[in-house]
Amino acid sequence: MEDVEVTDVHDGVETAPLTNQDLSSVSLTVGELLSQYGWYLLAVSALLYLLILHLSKRRSSHSSTQPTLQDAALVARRQEAMEAARMKMQQELNAKAEIFREKQRQQEEEKRRQKIEIWESMQQGRSYRATTRSAPTTEEASASTAALKPKSNKKPLRSADYNPLTGQGGSSCSWRPGRRGPSSGG
Repeated sequence: MEDVEVTDVHDGVETAPLTNQDLSSVSLTVGELLSQYGWYLLAVSALLYLLILHLSKRRSSHSSTQPTLQDAALVARRQEAMEAARMKMQQELNAKAEIFREKQRQQEEEKRRQKIEIWESMQQGRSYRATTRSAPTTEEASASTAALKPKSNKKPLRSADYNPLTGQGGSSCSWRPGRRGPSSGG
């Protein structure tokens, strides 16, 4: 078997020596890509490297911090404190709401009482406006006196006969109307 020779039979067609055509086309394609997008590929690979580093550090830091009993107790205390603060705020809100409801009820009662007074005065033939204005409530009276301020004797900023269009203001600039008639263009 060692004496056997294998020969290829060519039917008169000469062929060039075979080279690996696939690798040369791949090398041309890679070279072309690098020449067109080289800087982009470098930046993407650097960002990918940094992302992998960041994620590996993060994973190692998460695995190193294991929950302990002390952390669980701390979390429980924080939750209890938050719940207590929420309850306190809810109680304050409920108290304010109750005060507001009471004020609303009092205002409605006052309006109802005034309507009854107006109705009774109209039944008696009196003007209902006189009764409502003559009896202001104590809260309204205190509010109206606080709102009225006595006038102080201030000197007016300009005299009563001042007119800015007359030009008698004492300043060197005074307004004068323009000439009537057509413009003097030639």
